[in-house]
Amino acid sequence: MGKGKQIVIMIFVVLAVSGASSIDQQQKWRKWMSPGASSSEASRIGASVIFPLYGNVYPNGFYFVQVFVGYPPRPYFLDPDTGSDLTWLQCDAPCVRCTKGFHPLYRPSNDLVVCKDPLCASLHSSDYRCDIPEQCDYEVEYADGGSSLGVLVNDLFSLNLTSGIQINPRLTLGCGYDQLPGISDHPLDGVLGLGKGKSSIVSQLRDQGVVKNIVGHCLSGQGGFLFFGEDVYDSSRITWTPMLRDYTKHYSAGNAELVFGGKSTGLKNLNVIFDSGSSYTYFNSQIYYALLSLIKKGLSGKLREATDDRTLPFCWKGKKPFKSTRDVKKYFKPLALRFPNGWKAKPQFEISPEAYLIISSKGNACLGILNGTDIGLNNFNMIGDISMQDKLLIYDNEKQAIGWTAANCDQPPRSNHAIL
Repeated sequence: MGKGKQIVIMIFVVLAVSGASSIDQQQKWRKWMSPGASSSEASRIGASVIFPLYGNVYPNGFYFVQVFVGYPPRPYFLDPDTGSDLTWLQCDAPCVRCTKGFHPLYRPSNDLVVCKDPLCASLHSSDYRCDIPEQCDYEVEYADGGSSLGVLVNDLFSLNLTSGIQINPRLTLGCGYDQLPGISDHPLDGVLGLGKGKSSIVSQLRDQGVVKNIVGHCLSGQGGFLFFGEDVYDSSRITWTPMLRDYTKHYSAGNAELVFGGKSTGLKNLNVIFDSGSSYTYFNSQIYYALLSLIKKGLSGKLREATDDRTLPFCWKGKKPFKSTRDVKKYFKPLALRFPNGWKAKPQFEISPEAYLIISSKGNACLGILNGTDIGLNNFNMIGDISMQDKLLIYDNEKQAIGWTAANCDQPPRSNHAIL
């Protein structure tokens, strides 16, 4: 504990005496905040922000978005994560432990977030006490065992609205100077927090009147796109279900029934969350083994525990290597999650074989649904990137609803033009 406090004090001193600490430079940053339009002007336009996504479920194992931060703006590759709130960058403050990223470490601004700031309070329990009132420390932990420790700062983000206007709002992010990689560690510069909390990027933009508090993504095998705001889709053509209000950190659609091959499995009350920060889908052990048994039965035992292929736990090794999921999808049945509380009669989230299988580098068909209990996910079931491919997913925090529809995610929407 003592060592941790020494690190925090060192970080504060470095930030306070950084080369960008002059009052003139601060004023220059604030003037530069909005060369195109102010936040209030943007809110009248009602525009959205669209980002291209890069990567895939396999073989990359992650998706990422390019975000420009600072003055002058510098690019960073971030993991878009609907399962966490805080956006953070690996930070040269200096860095105690950082992993290898695509870009040089973020050089923090001197604009520290003080401990009494509401965004600081949103990241801590009510009994949290500051060691240093002039700064807000944070620590976030992830389901795969990874974590980030650092301090909060404010800095400029360069964003292009669909209206054609560029704005540069000052937003709060984490300066992460101590990272512990998880089992699914990715070589990225940080995390883009898209969760429901006050510290998420979209919540901050909503508070500044830039866009509505709506996040959406469309994932494909070649990338896809991410967006903030609502003017890029036709709401009437989306399947909606209420967002569970009890969850403050995750986007939960509540309880669902598991359907296999169009028939009920009898497995009900699955508490389901959607998490773009996870490459694969996880069911708790009871659901996982029941589903694994059904899939194995349909394949007459061909799906077996992988011994010479460490890509995923269960794979089907054919007589010759498979080239794509098209070679095997006819042997697997589709899955679906049926939500009884949807705004229409029991809406279903369809999961085709292509949305739960991958073809490994060895040509085996491997199951991309994993045992969540193994990583501590006992109380809910997590829909990851693999099962959200070729679908538009929308998390509407204004209406407290989650929506989806099939979509061509390789074709991002044009400015001011709905994709549906």
